[in-house]
Amino acid sequence: MLKSFWFWTAIVFIAMQFFSLDIPAKLPIKQREELQAPNKVMSVLKRSCFDCHSSEVKAPWYYKVAPISWFTQVHVKNARAVVNFSKWNSYSKEKQYKVLDRLPKSLLVRMPMPSYLYMHKDATLSKEDKKLLNNWAKELKEKIK
Repeated sequence: MLKSFWFWTAIVFIAMQFFSLDIPAKLPIKQREELQAPNKVMSVLKRSCFDCHSSEVKAPWYYKVAPISWFTQVHVKNARAVVNFSKWNSYSKEKQYKVLDRLPKSLLVRMPMPSYLYMHKDATLSKEDKKLLNNWAKELKEKIK
């Protein structure tokens, strides 16, 4: 009975590999569209945000293994829909302002996502990181106004 369970579990797991979402980890990048920010800000964003909110996701092994791939790829797709820092300069000033306006609450409530931090402890934002990003967002919002 136990052998049968593991056999069918393996069959289902293998079959799942044929159903891919194919959300690419890397998208073409136009340098003129990329976010330009101070080095400290870029460092924090690249460490904690770019794996979901950019066109250059560092795709670990599980990015291609179902069902984990479905979860991670949907998160990347949704994150890019909110903001893709690789396309920042292609956004209207209104969209940029809206993203910057929501940033403090996002950092406080949900970003980076706990499910992401489970596998990427180095992406955890310190109080100093959050303060840096919030100050940057506030300054940039003033420039956009």
